[in-house]
Amino acid sequence: MVRLVLLCLVVSSFIACVRGATPNGHDTEAASVKAEQQLRAASTRPAAALTPVEAELIAHGPRTERRIALTFDACTTRNVSQYDARITRELVSANAKATIFLGGGWAKEEADHVKELAANPLFELGNHSYTHPHMARIVDAKRLDEELLKTQSEVFELTGQTPRLFRPPYGEYNERLVKAAAQAGLTTVEYDLPSGDPDQHATKERLVEWVLRMARPGSIIVMHVNHTQFHTAEALPAIISGLRDGGYQLVTVGELLREEHALGGDGGTEL
Repeated sequence: MVRLVLLCLVVSSFIACVRGATPNGHDTEAASVKAEQQLRAASTRPAAALTPVEAELIAHGPRTERRIALTFDACTTRNVSQYDARITRELVSANAKATIFLGGGWAKEEADHVKELAANPLFELGNHSYTHPHMARIVDAKRLDEELLKTQSEVFELTGQTPRLFRPPYGEYNERLVKAAAQAGLTTVEYDLPSGDPDQHATKERLVEWVLRMARPGSIIVMHVNHTQFHTAEALPAIISGLRDGGYQLVTVGELLREEHALGGDGGTEL
């Protein structure tokens, strides 16, 4: 049985929001075809092998410390992805740490930006699958491994770093997926505070109000960096300042969990 660690998810409404707002996944034949093409064209240079870890699902850090992790998903989509560089600029300007979960296909399309992110010590890189499928629906163990390991290879080839954290697309998971990630040396990280930024009705003001109202010690907040039409970048300055005014320290997921989970290093193995 997969050990569910610190589990306090608000997933169902967020999943529906993401599905309604983004053209991700394998819901159509065209999407499935593109996914297969992406996997075949993926990097074949192996990433640095990681030692298998305990199969566990983490949704937040310790509730006893006023530390919070900002996280951003860079989802691979059916169309060419977009990179919202405004988000990075706001994080750097505020000297705010963040963990960015990279889709392998997105990383390939945004190679220069991925290298820039990897070179900035504020940012920790994670794995967000290669093609952004509904991985809990995949029964083929080989396909699961390809989604995980080819993303590892893509990130490693671009940056020399091997992610140690994995976030499932859509927030969907099952025991088989968590175990497959653990065998690849990846700890599965969900979140307890979905910002709601994929929602077309999520204005700057609503994002700020929701995040600041729902934040708790140890929260892992999820936002997105791959769509320029979201209001995430506009809301970030007020979110960051509001959290800090509330006494919160902004840390990476690796830092948030390091004392209770043997993640090691800064969340990535460097050459």
